[in-house]
Amino acid sequence: MTHDDRSPDSRPQRDLSARGAMQAPHRRDPAVFFGRLVVATVIGIICLVTLLSVSLANLFKSTVDASTPRSVTVAGHEVLIGHTSLPAVIVIVALSAIVVIALCCVGLEVIAALLSISPRRDRLERLRTSHLVRQRIAGSTVRLTVVIPAHNEEVSLPGTIEALGHQSRQPDRVIVVADNCHDRTAAIAREWGYEAFETVDNEGKKAGALNQVLAVLLPGMGPEDVVLVADADTTLSEQFLEVAAGRLEDDPELAAVGGVFYGEEGEGLLGQFQCNEYARYGLQIHQRRSRVFVLTGTATMFSSDAMLDVAAARGVFIPGEPGKVYDTAALTEDNELTLALKSLGATMVSPEECRVTTGLMPTWRNLWKQRQRWQRGALENIGAYGLTKATLRYWGQQVGIGYGTVALNAFLLMMLLTVLSVDKWIWFPFWLLVGAVFVVERVATAWSAGWRGRLLAAVLFPEIAYDVFLQIVFLSCLINISRNRQARWGNVIRQQAT
Repeated sequence: MTHDDRSPDSRPQRDLSARGAMQAPHRRDPAVFFGRLVVATVIGIICLVTLLSVSLANLFKSTVDASTPRSVTVAGHEVLIGHTSLPAVIVIVALSAIVVIALCCVGLEVIAALLSISPRRDRLERLRTSHLVRQRIAGSTVRLTVVIPAHNEEVSLPGTIEALGHQSRQPDRVIVVADNCHDRTAAIAREWGYEAFETVDNEGKKAGALNQVLAVLLPGMGPEDVVLVADADTTLSEQFLEVAAGRLEDDPELAAVGGVFYGEEGEGLLGQFQCNEYARYGLQIHQRRSRVFVLTGTATMFSSDAMLDVAAARGVFIPGEPGKVYDTAALTEDNELTLALKSLGATMVSPEECRVTTGLMPTWRNLWKQRQRWQRGALENIGAYGLTKATLRYWGQQVGIGYGTVALNAFLLMMLLTVLSVDKWIWFPFWLLVGAVFVVERVATAWSAGWRGRLLAAVLFPEIAYDVFLQIVFLSCLINISRNRQARWGNVIRQQAT
């Protein structure tokens, strides 16, 4: 691998921060207020759903046609088949609710689609002197720098670096950012012939490490430069660099190309839960025609201009320290950077070909810490940005999670009370059909996870338990935010397989 021998100092230098004349307005931190607003919203949904359910039950309890169950013998066992029919008005109310929810989802998707085709980068031109605002020409070849942040990743790093060597398009430069490492991470990078950038006194975790290396790289980069940020425990598909760089070459206004992540094999049942979850997320990206929900921190390629735009807008249009690309106050730096770019009108995609395979959490404790960080980070990020066109869909997602938490656990509680209160179980054909449709949906959406994933989805109940676990994480985050408890970063150190 031959690296670009041009020194950053040999290229025109570009300021990462806004011009001195543009003073950042005083910003009141709205994170606590909006975080508590999320809590209040979820509680409001719980009360609304409860009151509506009780009201409907009282209104229609005397109109339900409760016919005597029919006894059927199956394999020598007596089975009771119910024929209770619901009043037409209940069916109409239920269908109306489904339509309203569907329209809300479609509305949020429409807003997201409109934002993705409405770039407003011209609003940033006044933040940088006119001679520094240059446009990349469509079809021109980009210069690709790969940046790999790593904290004690001597076990995972060789696999990530080896995957780079198998790319159909090779990078022009590879830099491993060794952040507060106490192992051979930096040495391994040099042994493979790549650069090792060692952070100095970094207390900002991954975001702080990336800010340090970008502060050195970006001033010397031009519009033709692009930067891939990839985790040290991530393996890229062989066409990732070619497809992502090609997208940026074809569309000069494109700010970023995100990866679609999938879980690596292993970690037993817990690993399969995560693989199924990631497979369904990948399917959602495909159904949304590659429109980005979050630029994944596992692997995303950015244009250098987009990074400079974010750094210039910090403290003026968006939260964060002026001149910094990443906000070190955010628990989930990838989610926050996505909101930053969308708030500035940037366009971004996640092509299906840009697949990445990432490490999974090996224990429930590790998974709890990871999802606490992800979920609380998402809540705090939308709190920091407030309710805007760019964040509306993310607010909708959190409300949807709250609604799902209420609905699923209310259903499970109802089933438990039913089991405890009846002498014999009665099967209702209508609800059996609904359950069958649900199982088919779970299997179909996890199809890409392989036969193990399909089998786990078909069994259904283990995945329901996994969903309840994630909902408990969500509720825990709401409680922690409302009580203003300090969040902590969880990091998994991989052990060498024996």
